[in-house]
Amino acid sequence: MKPGDLVSVQLNSPREQVWGVLTRLDQSGTELRGIELGNFEEWCTQLAKGGDVELGPSTVFFPAHRIERVSLDEQIGAVPSMGERFKQITGKEPRDLLAPRTYMAR
Repeated sequence: MKPGDLVSVQLNSPREQVWGVLTRLDQSGTELRGIELGNFEEWCTQLAKGGDVELGPSTVFFPAHRIERVSLDEQIGAVPSMGERFKQITGKEPRDLLAPRTYMAR
């Protein structure tokens, strides 16, 4: 995994899961710009409708001791990735709304 990849991060203490674009991953922890999975569908719906968007991504650093797993956002069989789901709902590329421009170059 490298900066710019879409990932899902599972955390403990407290237990939560966050999806977004990876900005940093090293022995000290993980930084990403994303949104808690519990808010994902609502955020997508707000973006698709246009107008006021009450939810949005934030850039967060999680220390290594909180991280259970970092997973690349990939399609599994017929199940679309979160990024593909985002695009289906909003019609927009997730990195366009998540990633700082420095992580967009690929």
